Amino acid sequence: MVMNGESCLEGQLLIAMPSMKDPRFERAVIYICVHTTSGAMGVVINRLADNVSFVELLNQLGIETSDDGASIRVHVGGPVETSRGLVLHSADYTQEATIMVSENVALTASLDILRKLATGSGPQNGLLALGYAGWGPGQLEQEIRSNGWLHVPADDQLLFDHHLDSKWDRALSKIGFDVSMLSVEAGNA
Repeated sequence: MVMNGESCLEGQLLIAMPSMKDPRFERAVIYICVHTTSGAMGVVINRLADNVSFVELLNQLGIETSDDGASIRVHVGGPVETSRGLVLHSADYTQEATIMVSENVALTASLDILRKLATGSGPQNGLLALGYAGWGPGQLEQEIRSNGWLHVPADDQLLFDHHLDSKWDRALSKIGFDVSMLSVEAGNA
């Protein structure tokens, strides 16, 4: 899909360039869920929340959990609406509130999916995040042109695995070049 001469990035991974100065996005890998002429929205997939566990979150919401819930990690999805929970997940689970991002990946923001995760009856793969990353009309495209971001097609393993420390490097390697070869200078050819 092309929008105003630019590629639609839904279902792509956005990779912060080494020169990214914003500490909220330094070495970030973001899965783009929505990208239209009105803006873009994505979820950071390689940062854990250090101030809350899934069990604590469920307790705050009054949701009971089984032992399955203890292993679920809470991610920092981005700086926008940080108290809002979103679940990026495999398409084997859907409900009325689910947005299909791609054939294999969906996004749901509801208490029902948290209840399902708590009992182990949710999607096969999932990533719970508090907050998201958002861009206004044309903002993401400008940041890409200014050498702030790279993008690459997502794959389920990179998206849902638990090896967060290596996701940025692995996402870059999908493009096929060494990070040390990237220029930190912006420019247009």
